[in-house]
Amino acid sequence: MSAYRTLSSTHSSIRRFLLAATCVLTLAAAPSYADEYDATVKDIQSTMGGVPGFVKQFPKAGLPGAWAEVKAIQLSDKTALPPKVKSLISLAVAAQIPCNYCIWSDTQDAKRAGATDEEIQEAVAVSALTRHWSTIFNGMQVDFDTFRKEMGGQ
Repeated sequence: MSAYRTLSSTHSSIRRFLLAATCVLTLAAAPSYADEYDATVKDIQSTMGGVPGFVKQFPKAGLPGAWAEVKAIQLSDKTALPPKVKSLISLAVAAQIPCNYCIWSDTQDAKRAGATDEEIQEAVAVSALTRHWSTIFNGMQVDFDTFRKEMGGQ
């Protein structure tokens, strides 16, 4: 029993040490975290001309990373896909989720990027076809290996 108490006491000491170390590291990182958050909010302000309310509702710890991802992929014109194509893809996905916020925003983005009404309608129709056939294949439990062979795969 004595060995158990010693082991239990050792584990408690280790837990207390780890908790204290975590608190110290968290407090030490706080100023840079706040600086990174503030810099991100300033960048959003300069990029978008304002800071939407939903940004202020987003967890502060995640905002710098989330904004970096949006800028690097969605807002960048230095990616493999041009802005119009990215907006049309996003709109098609938003229509399937569905997300009214995204549908409205992606439609505006697609139009600003030069998409015509016909291109917007086609992107949504293609997403509907994909959803339709996905429902058929999955609901009817079509064998994937057979499907792949019949569609020209190996």
